[in-house]
Amino acid sequence: MSSVTSGNGRVIDIAIRIGIVVLTLTTAAIHLSLGGLLFTMNAVGYAALAVAMVAPLALAERVRWLTRFALLGFTLATIIGWVLIGPRFPLAYTTKFIEVGLVALLIVEILRAHGGPVGVLRQLATLIPARFRWFAPSA
Repeated sequence: MSSVTSGNGRVIDIAIRIGIVVLTLTTAAIHLSLGGLLFTMNAVGYAALAVAMVAPLALAERVRWLTRFALLGFTLATIIGWVLIGPRFPLAYTTKFIEVGLVALLIVEILRAHGGPVGVLRQLATLIPARFRWFAPSA
């Protein structure tokens, strides 16, 4: 999961992952409680990504980096959507506070798992077909 291999590092990685899943499921539950197709689909998306974050399947583990970025993008899209058209009431602000915390934890996990910003850029560069790269990411 992480380039950090010490015992303390592993505990921190697990704590961060648990925090991500708890915040993701919390915001999913809130959206589900609001009813309506948009909120229900948002809840389903959050729940699916929470499961993908902890699924012990080999495929899920190999693409965990992609799951992190998908959850980050999904959360940011939810926040931006709310800023543009969302209702303003106390539960909405609570949910946005939870989602901002989720974004922060995801950024921390992404940086820890990939060895910082350069590692993240290397991982993203693997998505670009070789013929379109002007640089070669190191392995």
